[in-house]
Amino acid sequence: MIGLAAWIGRGAALAVGVALVVGVLAFAWAAGPVLVLMFVAVILASGLQPIISWLRGHLPIGRGAAILLVYGVFLLSVIGIVVVILPSAIAQFQTTLESLPPLFESARQWAGDLRPAALTRSLTAVIDAAARVFRPAALVPEGEEFVGVGVTVAGAIVSIVTVLTVVYFWLTEHARLQRYVLAFVPQHRRTRARDIWNQAETRLGMWVRGQLILMAATGLAIAVAYGLLGVPAALLLGLIAALAAAVPIVGPLLGAIPAVIVAATVSPELALAVAGVTLVLQFLQGNVLVPIVMRNTVGISPFLVILSVLVGATVGGFVGALFAVPIAATAEILLEGLQARDVPIAQDPTASSEGEESLRGTGESKDAYNSPAEPDGPRQRRGRRSVKAAPDPD
Repeated sequence: MIGLAAWIGRGAALAVGVALVVGVLAFAWAAGPVLVLMFVAVILASGLQPIISWLRGHLPIGRGAAILLVYGVFLLSVIGIVVVILPSAIAQFQTTLESLPPLFESARQWAGDLRPAALTRSLTAVIDAAARVFRPAALVPEGEEFVGVGVTVAGAIVSIVTVLTVVYFWLTEHARLQRYVLAFVPQHRRTRARDIWNQAETRLGMWVRGQLILMAATGLAIAVAYGLLGVPAALLLGLIAALAAAVPIVGPLLGAIPAVIVAATVSPELALAVAGVTLVLQFLQGNVLVPIVMRNTVGISPFLVILSVLVGATVGGFVGALFAVPIAATAEILLEGLQARDVPIAQDPTASSEGEESLRGTGESKDAYNSPAEPDGPRQRRGRRSVKAAPDPD
């Protein structure tokens, strides 16, 4: 009977644990959009932290004033870009719309001369579908569509304001929030937990800076290439490509669609040249630039970068692919924190000579990796348990 009661107690505890896990997962799934906004806010706050610290070190202002100063500079930059580029963007948009009907008519005539007839019908159907999508009346929202666009824009504005507000309070209350969370951690583990927290935020900030580098490099390369090809509004198209570069995998292709359409209004040959240049730049960005920049900023290997993006796109679609690299970087920090760093790992006897050279370069011997670790004495263990988390300097 005693054994049966013990098994019943264990089963009840297991059922309660499973119910709690399922409840937490269901809550996280229901609050998914809010959690995504919070994660975006934490990423932006991590990226702004070095700028805020630099401003506080060079200007006699507080943390809140430094954050508001950064917000003001960002707002002025956006206004400047809108004032400089928006008029030319509107003019180019109107010119492109006026050039589309003759372009589609020429495409229909070209497709009509092709053989076999099945190819002609297929291409004609594609051209007709594109003409219906890009006709001026279809691009101007009316009635319910106009209301839907207004609701979408209002929701985007609310989301941006929410993120900026959370970023502000995260940066101003960071030290207090960190101490509050660490109070739930056992005292002898608080220092290590704080180090892991700070390292994770550092990785996220480096990811933000890496994304900015990628966007700037992509936009500059696209603008120069399109300018050399003679594509109208090359600077505007470069800006669109830079913004689209933030989207993994499909971002460069999405950014190239306006460029191909604008180039097609000039000549079919220019459109083909733009498409070819875009494919080459996308290949270089995805296979060379992204792994190198992410390895040097975020600090994870190119293999993990590509793998995380593919897994994120499969699991979470666009949002999963966008945040796959920072999530992978944070997970790597957490796993490193769980590793037993005090216990050396024996070297693989089949390791290449490069590994041995790296050990010699760091001044470490192979014996240090093959020798077992000495266990800590009672006094050392008591000393570790007595370590307290140092107060945050902020």
